[in-house]
Amino acid sequence: MAVYATIHSPVGELLLTGELGPDGLMLDSVSMSGGKQPPAVGERTAAPEAFAEVIAQLNAYFTGERTGFDLEYTSRGTDFQRRVWHALDEIPYGTTVSYGRITERIGAPRAAVRAVGTAIGANPLLIVRPCHRVVGANGALTGYAGGLEHKRTLLDLESHCHTT
Repeated sequence: MAVYATIHSPVGELLLTGELGPDGLMLDSVSMSGGKQPPAVGERTAAPEAFAEVIAQLNAYFTGERTGFDLEYTSRGTDFQRRVWHALDEIPYGTTVSYGRITERIGAPRAAVRAVGTAIGANPLLIVRPCHRVVGANGALTGYAGGLEHKRTLLDLESHCHTT
């Protein structure tokens, strides 16, 4: 069953979507209002109780009690997108990396940096899969589906950021 919940956060309202099955919830997306990918509920049923663990982990992240997530989620996307997203999952809390560094980490040619940026922009799991930790080569904040103001908020929350 396709389900959703919304929660308030330091970066505004978050829309959580997922599939509820016999083994529990599989998280599909975490999106922000006002971002490039506007949240959409579609044909989903409100089921905030199904998202209790997701909400608890997000709240712990926002209060600084959690630096990572231990959630079941789907990984729909192309093979290339999944490689990029896996590289995002490995960026340590409180650090940033450049798009070029992600390109290197997945073994793609330097010319693929734009494709890497596109794959990062297609990340459906904002915050949970930390695409906010990817910055321009010069450390500048660039592109974020939730908006640059929210990217800055998340990086500030994670405190002393530095480019690796």
